[in-house]
Amino acid sequence: MHPYRTHNCGELSKTNLDEKVRLSGWVHRKRDHGGVVFVDLRDHYGIIQCVVDISDKNFSSVEILRNETVVTITGKVRSRSIDTINKELSTGYIEVSILDLEILS
Repeated sequence: MHPYRTHNCGELSKTNLDEKVRLSGWVHRKRDHGGVVFVDLRDHYGIIQCVVDISDKNFSSVEILRNETVVTITGKVRSRSIDTINKELSTGYIEVSILDLEILS
């Protein structure tokens, strides 16, 4: 596995469901919904939503991220629930469940 990525943020789709992936990029936006934090990760190729919940060991690290922080995220691709699909993004049907996070800068 490449040290920074297996895929670009914009190339993941439903065909990658259940795959373990590594992505690197900038925190475009972060949304904290109490027990769940969503991170929109951006690279030169697109944006993908990454998610972690309060029971995960990475929750506190994700919670303190700021916009434009450079990170590498390792996670598992999963389908978004029907009510959270974003048809405006090519990656809007999936999200990455965060398994590991490395803050690069």
